[in-house]
Amino acid sequence: MIQLTATPVSALVDEPVHIQATGLTPFQMVSFQASLEDESGNMFYSQAHYRANEFGEVDLKHAASLGGDYMGVHPMGLFWSLKPEKLLTRLLKKDVMNKPFQVQLKLYDLELIVNNKAASAPKASLTLERWYVAPGVTRIQVREGRLRGALFLPPGKGRFPGVIDLFGGLGGLLEFRASLLASRGFASLALAYFNYEDLPAKPEITDLEYFEEAANFLLRHPKVFGPGVGVVSVCQGVQIGLSMAVNLKQVTATVLINGTNFPFGIPQVYRGEGDKVINSKAHAEQAIGQLRRHGKNNWTLLSYPGAGHLIEPPYSPLCCASMTRDLKLHWGGEVIPHAAAQEHSWKEIQRFLRKHLIPDMTSPL
Repeated sequence: MIQLTATPVSALVDEPVHIQATGLTPFQMVSFQASLEDESGNMFYSQAHYRANEFGEVDLKHAASLGGDYMGVHPMGLFWSLKPEKLLTRLLKKDVMNKPFQVQLKLYDLELIVNNKAASAPKASLTLERWYVAPGVTRIQVREGRLRGALFLPPGKGRFPGVIDLFGGLGGLLEFRASLLASRGFASLALAYFNYEDLPAKPEITDLEYFEEAANFLLRHPKVFGPGVGVVSVCQGVQIGLSMAVNLKQVTATVLINGTNFPFGIPQVYRGEGDKVINSKAHAEQAIGQLRRHGKNNWTLLSYPGAGHLIEPPYSPLCCASMTRDLKLHWGGEVIPHAAAQEHSWKEIQRFLRKHLIPDMTSPL
């Protein structure tokens, strides 16, 4: 009997899944196909072809894909190689609390695949749940004075390291990274700063006091460690994240993802060399030169050849182009290097934030 298994069936999106097929004919050629429907009804698909071993088994942890959307040994390839049916569509989770993404996984006899489409029913299938929030994480809508956003708190009494999460030119309120950080033990404030509720429609000026208020708001929370908070920022948000790090004593660690040139010291920056939106490589190299000239050594550069502009949590599909406000944007990136960059950088971000935001309880008073 042919069986398709995945462990775990329900997990956070940054957790790997162990996929196996058993009960096949020895050396049988099969096709694994994954599909996902986003909250707007857009479909995403991926497929990879494998040969069973002498025992009639395929274990994606060890077996190499021989064709499809990727080749080689990539246990999570079916996830990060998902492509939109409708071009220029980005996979973006909006409701992080109430419903996961569901990934339909199906197994077909490769001989019955015609023009990349199945000519018969699958041999086996199952549904996976991919969550952006762990059990016990709480979400608090923030309307504190002029602050607008959402605060995510990990389960337990705390205290936890505090992080402000900033996105770029889309505006509005994106919560998927903050909710995932909270699932990993950070009190995370997804902060909107334009094009949301009663905030300005466009960021005409950068009012640093607004972001200082956000840092103070986070530090006042009884579940947040002091004396400082961290900032994670991407694209346009990087300029704000850097200004906060330079000018606000409350900010003790910053992660800057694919932003423009920086005039001051940077605790951490990483960028994809395949970025087609801005020349992240040139900006990062110029920033390093400025840091060295000013005697600054408190920075780390993580460089990822082949990674695009939208470096997101692990196993997210590469979005190399999308439509934003009727404007076509080429984000760049190559599928496999981009996936590797996302997996590595996510671990480094968490390690870096914990190192600089969690007080050393072993030091003498």
